[in-house]
Amino acid sequence: MAHRPHAIINAAAYTAVDQAEEDRTLAHTVNADAPGSMARTCAVLGVPMVQISTDYVFDGRSTDPLRPNDPTKPLGVYGQTKLAGEMAVKAAGCVHAILRTSWVFSAHGSNFVTNMLRISDTYNALRIVDDQVGGPTSASAIASACLTLIAGLQKTPSLSGIYHFSGAPDVSWKSFAETIFASSGRNVTITGIPTAEYPTPAARPLNSRLVCATTEAAFGLVRPDWRIDLKEVLCELGALSAEEIQL
Repeated sequence: MAHRPHAIINAAAYTAVDQAEEDRTLAHTVNADAPGSMARTCAVLGVPMVQISTDYVFDGRSTDPLRPNDPTKPLGVYGQTKLAGEMAVKAAGCVHAILRTSWVFSAHGSNFVTNMLRISDTYNALRIVDDQVGGPTSASAIASACLTLIAGLQKTPSLSGIYHFSGAPDVSWKSFAETIFASSGRNVTITGIPTAEYPTPAARPLNSRLVCATTEAAFGLVRPDWRIDLKEVLCELGALSAEEIQL
């Protein structure tokens, strides 16, 4: 094979959580069928695969941080299709790591950080959900983690399994927003509200705190401090200078 891969990292996903409620077929194709096909190819080629998954495979009703072996119970189509993707990867029989992460942010695309900056260009007072808690995780930290996972799987295939990886410390969306605005020097007043006052087509898990101890034990990956990664993202977006990062 002219272009035989050494490994596959699947970072593609249908992530429009609310739209997935109406677009079940496409969400299932992208989130379940595609990774299953990739995993079967990996099994044939004898190469490892990393499949990025999500906290949405849980219902978030537990009051304890969520462990990789905790029962799954997704609340909506997005979580259901991502869970189906996990199952398809495991069923394929390839060497794999399913990496569940949460609250992903970066300088690119639509995510909580870019949305907060965009909205605060117009409004200086916002109502933000304060009863959903999780670990914001930068896309760059996830990318680095995936490379570490691949290296570990190539060396020790028996490490195949499900792992959690999220930023620390855990916070609410309100607290995350407050840090975004404080770090970018924006004067925005934030009022915390319960999820019930911000209805969406797809239900969100209230508890997205992930236990990442097995990931650290197996691969030496510690939870990244999302506040440091946030400053780098803000700098990339021009909302923070490189000099300010050093302060």
